Amino acid sequence: MDQKHVFNGQTAWFRDGTRQKGFTLIEVMIVVAIIGILAAIAIPSYQSYVQKARRVDAQAALTEMAQAMEAAYARNFSYEGQATGPADTGAPSAAILRSSSVDFYTLTISAAAKNSYALSAAPSGAQVQDKCGTLSIDNTGQKSANKGGTAVSDCW
Repeated sequence: MDQKHVFNGQTAWFRDGTRQKGFTLIEVMIVVAIIGILAAIAIPSYQSYVQKARRVDAQAALTEMAQAMEAAYARNFSYEGQATGPADTGAPSAAILRSSSVDFYTLTISAAAKNSYALSAAPSGAQVQDKCGTLSIDNTGQKSANKGGTAVSDCW
């Protein structure tokens, strides 16, 4: 039987009465446009949640380091000697770092003296785009965030 197309409005029919199967180009383009709009909304939202989760990991690591610094002070009556760098600054020693492994932040002891310290977590890699920048905590429990020399609120 000859199956030529007979067009009746928008639908294509074969001569034997069956309907043509498939999608028109305009239908496919509408679906692609909808997916593009949804992706434009969802991807930035997803990225902000990922950055926030990484920031929470850094905050937890800083808090754990602060607890380790307090334990070191209780043993030695000094915060000094806990960093691997000169002048009690730089990367924390293994005793201070313990299990704190943060992939997108660099943890450091910014300053340490007999009765005070400051810890910081500087973003690295993909986390550099985070709105909060470098997170810090000191021996008094004062928490702060600084991005490009400007204090940022609502990061802790």
